[in-house]
Amino acid sequence: MGAMAKEKMLVSMALALLITVHVGTSTSTAAHQATQHEEEEEEEADRIVALPGQPKVSFQQFSGYVTVNEVAGRALFYWLTESADQPLSKPLVLWLNGGPGCSSVAYGASEEIGPFRINGTSSGLYLNKFAWNTDANLLFLETPAGVGFSYTNKSSDLMDTGDRRTAEDSLQFLIRWMERFPRYKNRELFITGESYAGHYVPQLARAILKYNANSKHPINLKGFMVGNAVTDNYYDNLGTVTYWWSHAMISDKTYHQLINTCDFRRQKNSNECESLYVYAMDQEFGNIDQYNIYAPPCNHSDGSFGPSRQTMCLPHQPHKKFRQLSGYDPCTEKYAEVYYNRPDVQKAFHANTTRISYKWTACSEVLNRNWNDTDVSVLPLYRELMAAGLRIWVFSGDVDSVVPVTASRYALAQLNLKTKVPWYPWYVKKQVGGWTEIYEGLTFATVRGAGHEVPLYKPRVALQLFRSFLQGKPLPKS
Repeated sequence: MGAMAKEKMLVSMALALLITVHVGTSTSTAAHQATQHEEEEEEEADRIVALPGQPKVSFQQFSGYVTVNEVAGRALFYWLTESADQPLSKPLVLWLNGGPGCSSVAYGASEEIGPFRINGTSSGLYLNKFAWNTDANLLFLETPAGVGFSYTNKSSDLMDTGDRRTAEDSLQFLIRWMERFPRYKNRELFITGESYAGHYVPQLARAILKYNANSKHPINLKGFMVGNAVTDNYYDNLGTVTYWWSHAMISDKTYHQLINTCDFRRQKNSNECESLYVYAMDQEFGNIDQYNIYAPPCNHSDGSFGPSRQTMCLPHQPHKKFRQLSGYDPCTEKYAEVYYNRPDVQKAFHANTTRISYKWTACSEVLNRNWNDTDVSVLPLYRELMAAGLRIWVFSGDVDSVVPVTASRYALAQLNLKTKVPWYPWYVKKQVGGWTEIYEGLTFATVRGAGHEVPLYKPRVALQLFRSFLQGKPLPKS
């Protein structure tokens, strides 16, 4: 072959290669653009234009469903309220409520840290001036399936759920939700929650770390914070009974009987122990709100009190409106149940699209009664997650008698952590907000005068707590 022919052949090969590369690149670009367009359409379909009775706001909101298990048809409902100020520079904060079986939309979003509160007639919303979306993008998740608007097409799921599936489904939700909202893929993520979310939060954190170990696109988890958190069966139970006695809610006799009769390590109480609990609550507590022992309870219209805790272990029961005192209304979740069952609200929310056969409720009694898988203690998870370098804060409203401060202190003491900054009072507007101690790997803080839902009772103080946590800075000493 002559030199000219060789040259022509090389030029032809080069051109062919260029065409192939160009076609391949074009195909790849087209596929990428198609995916991007699909993501944008999905996101836009989830946009909330405005909720009924909502005041005008400058931040974006999205809500809808993410399928987490195609076979069973399990789909979880979420509500994202972005930060009004520079949302792209703010972290993503996932909030979970406990129960088990209670809704983050009902509690976290609507009466604790979300941007709106529901008015007393359930006709509309008003702004929460201590909302946490000033400092972060807030993602409220109703988990597991069966909570709130989240659903499953496999009815047996509701009779057989627990910690493990909740963590698995919540992880799948995050992975798939970030596909829908790619701008959050590398964003700093913090997980927060309260009560039985004392299980959900560290369990999900561990699931994320396991996922990250084998993923090309790890989730940027930075830490978690839990309040009045269920932590360890034995120490939670011991701490609760001790709290009742130390706050004069029960007699010396009943206290000693409970301590000597009940095996606090057991999942199910003996009949003798159960009868002591019933006696304490029915005969000695009196008509109080166990979730804030110094606040007025929410009574039925006939003057009777709602179901006591031994009949149903849920963080709240909807009761008839009683009265308001100092801005705190013990019947707030009742407003949520009316508001979120309104067809116009569900439409604006992109919720209940499959026409679920039951009404939206703040808590699911079915899930709560059929919770079949629970960790006896999450303290081993704390050790694992501290070793992974996560920022971990535990806080406790100190007038909650359901998961009281004594329970949290007894449980955390088992970790035998080295003290970095000894116990001191922390302040908000020159008033003691609570007390705190900083350990190697964990910060503990109390919130003075707050009940089970800390941001409901002490919104300004809770916002300071949240800001300090996000910044990784000690709580203010003055």
